[in-house]
Amino acid sequence: MSRIILGERLQKVLARAGIGSRREIEMWIRAGRIHINRQIATLGDRVNPQDDIRIDGRKLRTNVLEIPARQILCYYKPVGEVCTRRDPEGRPTIFDKLPRPKQGRWINIGRLDFNTAGLLLLTTDGELAHRLMHPSYVIEREYAVRILGTVDEAMLARLKTGVMLEDGEAHFLNIFDAGGDGANHWYHVTVTEGRKHEVRRLWESQGVIVSRLLRIRYGPVVLPKGLHMGKFVDLSPADEEALLNAVGLYQPPPPPISKPTPNLRKRTMPYNKFKRGI
Repeated sequence: MSRIILGERLQKVLARAGIGSRREIEMWIRAGRIHINRQIATLGDRVNPQDDIRIDGRKLRTNVLEIPARQILCYYKPVGEVCTRRDPEGRPTIFDKLPRPKQGRWINIGRLDFNTAGLLLLTTDGELAHRLMHPSYVIEREYAVRILGTVDEAMLARLKTGVMLEDGEAHFLNIFDAGGDGANHWYHVTVTEGRKHEVRRLWESQGVIVSRLLRIRYGPVVLPKGLHMGKFVDLSPADEEALLNAVGLYQPPPPPISKPTPNLRKRTMPYNKFKRGI
C-alpha cells in the first residue's frame, strides 16, 4: 500500500521513503531536479498516489514509496572518516563500512567532522532524521572533551552563559568535570544545536585547545558499551522507542487480537443411558 496520504507535501513523502533527508530534498526542489506530472516541482507542492514523480528525469516506481521497515544503526565513528558518500580528497567515508539497507538509503543524523569520533546514528527514515536534526526539537548532544590548557571557574561560567562566535552566540547547556590531570583533563559538555565545530570553537574561544573530542550521546541514545570503534549495531527496541518519542513519531503497537476462549464444558451422558450401560 502506498505511503502517500492524499495531498501530502512532496518533501515529506520522499523523506519518509528514505530517498533523502528533508533538507536534501528541499535543495533538490529549489534546484529544479524534481518534477510532478512533467512540471517542475516547487516547495509546498502536494502529491497524490496517482501523481508521476520524477527525480533528474527518472520516474519513481510505485514500490519506492511503499511503507519501508524503518532501520536505525549506531555507528562508532573513528577519527579519520568523513560523513559524505564521496570525498573529493579520497578519504574514507562512514558509508564504506555500513551494510546495504533493506530499502532506501542510509541518512546520517547530523555529522561528525574528520577529527571527531563517537556515536553516529543513521536511519532509512528521512522524516525521523529531519526531526532529530531540526533545532525546534531541542535534541541534546553530549561530548567527552579532553582539554589542553588551564580551565578555571570563570571560564566555565562564560561557556555556560554564552560566548559570541562568528555565527552568533553559543553556549553549553551543561559542563561536567570528568577528571584527569594536566594535559589529560576531561569534561563532558552538552549542546542542543548541530552547528559546525561548535564544541571546539566554544573551548578555543577561551584560549584552550581541544586535544580529543568524542560524542557519547545523541538525544536519549548513549554510545553502546562494548561497541568497538569502526563497528555498528542495530539500535535496540528500547532506544528506538525513546528516540521516536523524543520527536513525536512513536506509535505504540496495536494490542494483540484476543482469540475466543473455547468452550471446555464436558458433555455428560444422560443418566438413563449411563444406567443402561451398567
